[in-house]
Amino acid sequence: MPAAIDPPPGGFVGPVKRSVTIAGHQSSISLEPSFWSALETAAKARALPLSALVAEIDALRIREADPANLASAIRTWLLAELTRDAGAGS
Repeated sequence: MPAAIDPPPGGFVGPVKRSVTIAGHQSSISLEPSFWSALETAAKARALPLSALVAEIDALRIREADPANLASAIRTWLLAELTRDAGAGS
């Protein structure tokens, strides 16, 4: 029998919209609180303001042939970071 799973801490919560300045322009981004928290942690680990990290992710995103929306790019980048971190710890 498969192992039981638990809900995430704080439960399942919908997206929260926040404004972030990218290249001098306000951009509204909707992410779930757990993603905002992970993004803030990643920014602190790099000694960057949140807006600077988002701008870096955005710059990578727009280089793609068919760019995803910014919120999707942030989620994908964060998941890749977690996967890299988990692999580094193995």
